[in-house]
Amino acid sequence: MWFNHSMISDFKTIALIGKYQSPEVAEAVLRLAKHIRDLGFGVMIEQGTASATGLTSGFDVASYEEVGNQADLAVVLGGDGSLLNSACRLAEFGVPLVGVNQGRLGFLTDISRDVALERVGEVLEGRYTEETRVLLDAAVLRSGQRVFHTVALNDVVVHKGELGRMIEFDLRIDGEFVYTQRSDGMIISTPTGSTAYALSANGPILHPSVQGIALVPMFPHTLTARPITLPDSCTIDIILLPPHDSRVHFDGQTRYDTRAGDTVRITRSPHQVRLLHPVGYSYFAMLREKLHWSSAPRHT
Repeated sequence: MWFNHSMISDFKTIALIGKYQSPEVAEAVLRLAKHIRDLGFGVMIEQGTASATGLTSGFDVASYEEVGNQADLAVVLGGDGSLLNSACRLAEFGVPLVGVNQGRLGFLTDISRDVALERVGEVLEGRYTEETRVLLDAAVLRSGQRVFHTVALNDVVVHKGELGRMIEFDLRIDGEFVYTQRSDGMIISTPTGSTAYALSANGPILHPSVQGIALVPMFPHTLTARPITLPDSCTIDIILLPPHDSRVHFDGQTRYDTRAGDTVRITRSPHQVRLLHPVGYSYFAMLREKLHWSSAPRHT
């Protein structure tokens, strides 16, 4: 869902979050922090970023919880992985996020570092579009008890781990048995994650406003196993069949080793991620650039 905003800014305190344990972003964080402060806004630096960059004096240093409770906007400097991590940690607080890419432009971090001061300044003036992204709520159930729980913005990936053999599991949707599958695993993806790992497994690209979850089999034993898109209102259960253990990755950042008999349960999270884009942002222009699609047609 998209919202356009006018020249009215509701921001007062801005949090800066840098790529995890990355000293090389120090200069960019410092430059942006000074710029934002010069514009008259309060600045806080996430504590992990502050210690990694050495910026522990001169600015308020805050934990993620303090950022969530006190910041009106979080600017993430890094890549898509940095934004994924921050988005999941801040989702319950509803803090909007802006992504500044320190390398090549990402699918999520769409502001280039070369124009970061200008573009972030525009957002702070109230010139931006806001978009909400769906999160997945993921749990591992063992003997009916929840033994692990997290959220994911991109995907939950159940796979064979470092084992050489396929895993076998039952798929249930809203409690109904769908099939038993032997494969290297299954990718359960949000529309945001449809251009990530799921894409390399021939999954569909889902526009961010599509209310769906894509199930993408990884090298299935039978060629009839195809990607399927489900409404994001459903409950997805993957039940691991003996004797197979497996490994589950959440956004490629957190992992949990499951045992035979465990159930990985995925639902849509009640929380959403708020992304702010500078005026002029285009989802399709981003896809053209990132996926190297043909250039726009010329009109004569």
